[in-house]
Amino acid sequence: MTSVTLAPLTDAEARQFVDEWFQRLDIHAPSEEVLPLVADEDVQMKFPEATLYGKDEFKKWYEGVIRIFFDEVHTLQRLNIKTSSNQATVDLILQWEASRWNPPAAKSERLAFTAVQTWILTRSPITQKAVITRYIVKELIPLPGYPAL
Repeated sequence: MTSVTLAPLTDAEARQFVDEWFQRLDIHAPSEEVLPLVADEDVQMKFPEATLYGKDEFKKWYEGVIRIFFDEVHTLQRLNIKTSSNQATVDLILQWEASRWNPPAAKSERLAFTAVQTWILTRSPITQKAVITRYIVKELIPLPGYPAL
């Protein structure tokens, strides 16, 4: 059995990945278009409401949240990428805005948060592209004047 040597992820690849990830989230891309960005094995994603393990748990979570939130906008405020031989560590701060309707309310409400996150990206041995293996939302801070999650 031969092992495949994977090229290290570059800073440019990681930056492109971050942009692509948030573009897909903003448009509520079907899960079939988001799942290839998540590693097939050893995935952990920590959100304020849940810690997910594996692609199946992420898919279920994603398909749930795109039915709760709409008019989403993720605006990157700060991005720091550190690459090493087998991974890229992504530290970022973003502003996340979304609308949500809580039945039977007469109107939806607008939410806005500052989110502090750390991701670990690796290269998929199958596609040779970057994938998320760790996704940690460290802080989700409501902006002044907006409701909590």
